[in-house]
Amino acid sequence: MPEPSPSPTIEDELIESLAFALRYEGRKRVHHADDMMARITAERLVRHLRGSGFTVVKDPDARAPST
Repeated sequence: MPEPSPSPTIEDELIESLAFALRYEGRKRVHHADDMMARITAERLVRHLRGSGFTVVKDPDARAPST
C-alpha cells in the first residue's frame, strides 16, 4: 500500500504554524525573526521533513493558536 502524500492544504497549515511559532512566543511577538524569514524557514523545514520521510498528522480536535 503506497504512503499517502500530504495534501497542499496540510502543508500550508504546517508552514503557517511553524512560521507563527518562529514569530511569536505564546502571545508575545519576538522581534528576532521577521515575517519573511519565518516563512522561508518554515517552508524549508517542511521540505526537509517531507524529504526525510516524516508524516505529520493533525489532531481533528486541535484549535489553531489565536493571535
